[in-house]
Amino acid sequence: AHPHFSTDKSFVLAQNGIVENYAELKKKLLKKGYKFTSETDTEVVVRLIEDEYKKTKDLLQAVRLTFLKLEGRNTIIILTNKKNEVIAARNGSPLVVGISPNKQKVYLSSDVLSFAPWVKNAIIVENGQIVHVVDSTIDIFTISSGKKVSYKKEKIKLQSNKVDKEGYKHFMLKEIHESPSVISQLVRQKQELYQSLADHIKKSNQVYCIGSGTAGIAAAQIAFYLRDIAKINAVGLVGADARDYFDLFKKTDLIITPSQSGETADVLEVLEYAKKKSIPIASFVNMPGSMITRMSNFKFMSEAGPEICVMSTKIFVSQIAWGYLVSKTVVGEYEDAVPKLKELSSLMQKYLKNKKTVETIRTLAKNLLRRHDLFLLGKYQNSQIVREGMVKLIEGTYKHAHAIPSGDLKHYAITLMEKGVPVIALLSNDKVRHDVINAIDEVKARGAEVIGVSPANYNNFDFWLPVPETGETQAIMNIIPLQLLAYYLALELGNDIDKPRNIAKSVTVK
Repeated sequence: AHPHFSTDKSFVLAQNGIVENYAELKKKLLKKGYKFTSETDTEVVVRLIEDEYKKTKDLLQAVRLTFLKLEGRNTIIILTNKKNEVIAARNGSPLVVGISPNKQKVYLSSDVLSFAPWVKNAIIVENGQIVHVVDSTIDIFTISSGKKVSYKKEKIKLQSNKVDKEGYKHFMLKEIHESPSVISQLVRQKQELYQSLADHIKKSNQVYCIGSGTAGIAAAQIAFYLRDIAKINAVGLVGADARDYFDLFKKTDLIITPSQSGETADVLEVLEYAKKKSIPIASFVNMPGSMITRMSNFKFMSEAGPEICVMSTKIFVSQIAWGYLVSKTVVGEYEDAVPKLKELSSLMQKYLKNKKTVETIRTLAKNLLRRHDLFLLGKYQNSQIVREGMVKLIEGTYKHAHAIPSGDLKHYAITLMEKGVPVIALLSNDKVRHDVINAIDEVKARGAEVIGVSPANYNNFDFWLPVPETGETQAIMNIIPLQLLAYYLALELGNDIDKPRNIAKSVTVK
């Protein structure tokens, strides 16, 4: 647990990152006689600073010299026993400094959202920099040379600095209900931005859509829209598993990356490599001032306001709606896409306000309460949607959920179909409707209980979750009942909805 104290209690240190060479460093320190009370890499950083301080008698220099020895993505922050003195250093993991309007208070954090209500300006600390704060005086130095550098203050531009539940029981429910307004915000952005990116997409050799977790699924859905609507050679990649594509990257390619925080470590590693090969980057990010935005050639902001729940809901909706709008712009149909998204926003809002919707989903949640295994079927536009439904159910309920491409059912997962097994099937009025029906019939024949998410009922549904018919944007609509199901099931289970166990909102380390 952080923070870690120095031996003489003259400072405490907290870390965001992983010291990849900590075992080697610890071995050297043990030989020098240093004692350790934990197994963490963080304590190794503390002892290293103590060792350097013996030589320099200058804590700022000791921190700088220590940081030069650390391998991996790390940010550390130190509070000393001197009044109002803080030292922080960054390499990879994010670090921002907030300044109150009267300039009397200074905040340090990994993102601007955390201090947004009390701050008007922020300093985005660059990689390889160290910050020294005494009272309200802020100095920044390069870690490599120790030279002081100038910095600029940026105005915080969040759609809303207000962070409260506004009458909802949990942030997750509030943020699901904000999805229609997120889509409305999207279509108010400048068309020229979309056209500029669309023009570049058309001349790109290959488009890689890259993300992690929910953003990784959004990236795959964006790639789907680019292939299906725009007929573009696009592929979705998970940030942590993109390394095998590195040798295939060419400067004639384009990388598109959606992100909530804009600070996801394994995605940043891919982008850093792409920058070395001069590959253009387009990003769609919710957090102003993020590293991903700063690295991008085409910068889009979701402007969705704060998303507090660890489980991303409205930002995922924003990301895939953005991908749909970009793809339509590529084929010259921006003017066609905007009214469709406006209609989607309106229908989604009515759906969320419908009391019968809530009653139906809550009833289903109670029926699934004692089921440990949940399966989801989808195809074509819904392939990634069932994957995201799986992620939400796992995150919120701690149950086992498994998304199955409906066309792949007979190749393996059909062995798991038996009496009473719950299967959620997304059935849309599209070109693969009958293929999905075949899969539904197969699992039903083996005794599965089929939960249908569809604009129209089907005779082999045991339980029907109706959704509005929205045509081309149906996949975006279909995620809402799955998010609500994850919410109400987690609620029935008594889980910590806004802070599920073991996971973080922003994964800034590998």
